[in-house]
Amino acid sequence: MTDEQRRSVAQEFLLRVDTGGDVLELFAEDALFQFPKFGMVRGHADIGRFFAGLGSVVASIQHDLAHANFIIQEELVVVEGTSDGTTVDGVEWRAGVTHAGPWCDVFDIRDHKIQRLFVYLDPDYASADTARYPWLKSRG
Repeated sequence: MTDEQRRSVAQEFLLRVDTGGDVLELFAEDALFQFPKFGMVRGHADIGRFFAGLGSVVASIQHDLAHANFIIQEELVVVEGTSDGTTVDGVEWRAGVTHAGPWCDVFDIRDHKIQRLFVYLDPDYASADTARYPWLKSRG
């Protein structure tokens, strides 16, 4: 695969997350997946369980791909960016305005499939868990 093909798979994944498209078909059958507060799982069944559950937390999301940073080295694709959206409870988040929004995804892409995806972000989209962090209290 070329670097551009790998970048395209990563971008397609993010676009499908934004639009509710079928993300599972982008993963290898035995892919490894990690998401904060979900843990590390392997395979379509468990990855599918995560994305089904995500819909019970997030009503809409938009990844700002126009300003995302892509670093590609052989099979490794790292994407750093920001997002905005709304939780199912109607709470909006926006990178740079609320504490949620910045993210980094690390993909391993081979044979046009995601073999591994580790997602790094704060999954507290609604800012519900702020009392434990003194630096958030001073933001008022």
